[in-house]
Amino acid sequence: MSEVKGLDVSIMGREFRVACPEDEQEELLLAVSYLDRKMREIRDSGKVIGVERIAIMAALNIAHELLTTRSGGFDIGDFKRRIGSMQEQLDRALMDQEKLF
Repeated sequence: MSEVKGLDVSIMGREFRVACPEDEQEELLLAVSYLDRKMREIRDSGKVIGVERIAIMAALNIAHELLTTRSGGFDIGDFKRRIGSMQEQLDRALMDQEKLF
């Protein structure tokens, strides 16, 4: 068992010290990075104001992702958005090809 040490992390510009076993620090840093990115996405959307509310929305989004993954399912809304995005990219590429002829 590895020794538990304090690790300084930053989430949305705020510093936190977190106790973590040495052999789990890399995973913790990945989790911090993921949470920071999710919180910044929510903040940048402009729909949620206040760090506490942003943190709660990020936690709910991450919990939903986890539960969806655990149940073996997938987010149909996200799937539809990705398909739509791919369709738009294909349409643009085909239009660019037609301009060449």
